[in-house]
Amino acid sequence: MQQLFIADLHLSPNHPRLVRGFLDLLAHYQVSIDQLYILGDWFEAWLGDDDHSQWLDDIVHALQVFTAHGNRIFFMHGNRDFTLGQQFMSRFGGQLINKERITIENAGQRIILEHGDALCTDDRSYQRYKKIIRHPIIVNTLLRLPLTTRRKVAKKTRQRSKSSHQRKSAYVMDVNEQTVKAVLSNHDILLHGHTHRSAVHEYSNGKKRVVLGDWRESETTDSTTDSTNGSAMIALLNEQGLQLIEWKF
Repeated sequence: MQQLFIADLHLSPNHPRLVRGFLDLLAHYQVSIDQLYILGDWFEAWLGDDDHSQWLDDIVHALQVFTAHGNRIFFMHGNRDFTLGQQFMSRFGGQLINKERITIENAGQRIILEHGDALCTDDRSYQRYKKIIRHPIIVNTLLRLPLTTRRKVAKKTRQRSKSSHQRKSAYVMDVNEQTVKAVLSNHDILLHGHTHRSAVHEYSNGKKRVVLGDWRESETTDSTTDSTNGSAMIALLNEQGLQLIEWKF
């Protein structure tokens, strides 16, 4: 079995190159893997499963083609798209993982998957905000608002988040190593995204923390196609183990 892991795509209609990069990834891997795990922040913002904006049509169609080849798709919430539900996933036969962390096993190794924001315990203001905004009552209230109102709320939330990040140190917004140690206590590998700091961290006890990269558009332009290029660090898991791969688009 081959499993592919991606995170932090932050897809939106404002960044069509990122969308194209995702569609290209689906086409590239549709006959070579068995499962795709999207570990949060798939979208820059998710307004609700009742959002049928036209820019999502190509994405849904590509996902339908992908699953028609026998592949399974799993999605885990990130901090940007925690209102995404099974209703949307069912449009292409996907499965929502409605848990903070899950464990999978491969070749005798226990691997724990999560988005990664729960590891950033030094960012106390965010952790307090997360408890409030993700409370079922708050989520249900948000989803009952008119779609136009939700768009305005999402825009203000993104602006507030950007301003907050500018005031915080890189240390505060990174993972807490004691939290990582606790999560890894009964596992061999921790795989997550969120921090946008792709790397493989190896510990003296043989355990690993593998961080997926965010999807980025490069500053340069391809002179032959006159289009912006992009890249992301993704992970592939098979009988050889877990490895990071640079996906260029």
